[in-house]
Amino acid sequence: MFDKNIKLPVNIAIAEDNSFALKACLDKLAPHAEFKVVMNAFNGEELLQNINKKPVDLILMDIQMPSMNGIDATRLVKQNHPHLKILMLTTFDDDENIFKAIMAGANGYLLKEENSDNLRQSIFETLSGGAAMSAGVALRVLNLLRNPPSQHQSNVQDYGLTKREIELLTQLKNGLSYEQIATNLYISYGTVRKHIENIYRKLQVNNKVNAIDVATKNRLI
Repeated sequence: MFDKNIKLPVNIAIAEDNSFALKACLDKLAPHAEFKVVMNAFNGEELLQNINKKPVDLILMDIQMPSMNGIDATRLVKQNHPHLKILMLTTFDDDENIFKAIMAGANGYLLKEENSDNLRQSIFETLSGGAAMSAGVALRVLNLLRNPPSQHQSNVQDYGLTKREIELLTQLKNGLSYEQIATNLYISYGTVRKHIENIYRKLQVNNKVNAIDVATKNRLI
């Protein structure tokens, strides 16, 4: 049951640099008349520059963005606007990003794979003072409480990946097909396949799932 005192419509700002992911988010919000998207920001810096221009009740915050990432933006927003609710909406489900986001002041942490109804429920839960989290994230938070990151060894590698290869991996993690990646990066389908082959070789894996896992654990994406 959600707080009946929540003022409707809920004014939402979205910080997201990926046009495909932004459209997916807008499509999930569209069926719900209780929400009004009042601002889209390409990165944390743009969000901070415009946050005072329109009334905002809640921010859906991506993590990996150019100029200023979502964790740094969350910290700065909370310093200046502690009343604003921030719900992380990201592909990253690793311990480090979850821990940093929570420490920066995030009120909840969702993965982009959540469907429209779950996103709606999480927004109202956050506005009601709860801490909305995807199921897998909640389990990781419990583990973080038992084993804080300060106790972990930090053995990461870069595997020699190029900036373009990291871009491809990020889009693969976001669920894009080879055809969509080719369109987004203005390259051919064949070039995408060649890059993927090189990525697999460098990461010493032979499929997408393992490639994303290795890259995530080593904080490459």
